[in-house]
Amino acid sequence: MPVTTTGSKLWRFGYRYDGEQKLLAIGSYPIVSLLDARAKRDDAKRLLADDIDPSVERKAERREARIARANTFEAVSKELMEKFEAEGDAPTTLKKKQWLLDFANEEFGKRPIAELKAPEILDALRKIEKRGRYETATRARSTIGAVFRFAIATGRAERDPTADLRGALITPTVTHRATIVEPHAVGAPRHRRLRGAGCHSICAPARASGLRPSR
Repeated sequence: MPVTTTGSKLWRFGYRYDGEQKLLAIGSYPIVSLLDARAKRDDAKRLLADDIDPSVERKAERREARIARANTFEAVSKELMEKFEAEGDAPTTLKKKQWLLDFANEEFGKRPIAELKAPEILDALRKIEKRGRYETATRARSTIGAVFRFAIATGRAERDPTADLRGALITPTVTHRATIVEPHAVGAPRHRRLRGAGCHSICAPARASGLRPSR
């Protein structure tokens, strides 16, 4: 265990790979205990047994973690909105989608999209349900799902967790109206109103002037 000039004690693992002597930093003591240091050393030995350089593997893991932090839900949703706009979606449609995504971004926009799970999304959607806006919650789930599908297509997520929420949200109650089965009843009230209005606007002036319709 090397000791720095400041008195810090560091765990290091020395190994050879491809004929070159290397040193893998494991951590500082006592933040990393002896037991943890040995476990990390054993992990490095297993990588060497599989002909993998532990130092290269660690750099790759850090790079993937950095990319994951950059690929947040908010970043992916912004790209998707730009795609919708380029495809010519109507301004009203874009505004509605952005409104739903703004809600999602407030809840988990800064989180790496690949790390989001179904329960976390459900908790957010239930905040909408508690306001009695069941249809809005359903639309939000659909829009969030579109972001995940876009992330899958662009290699930033492996699956869409909103698919696991089928049946988890409250289904809005749909009010069905009675079906008109008599053809003559279709539009009847409106027709009566128009006939009444027509007689008032056309016949009244004729009566006032003493004119009578020709037969």
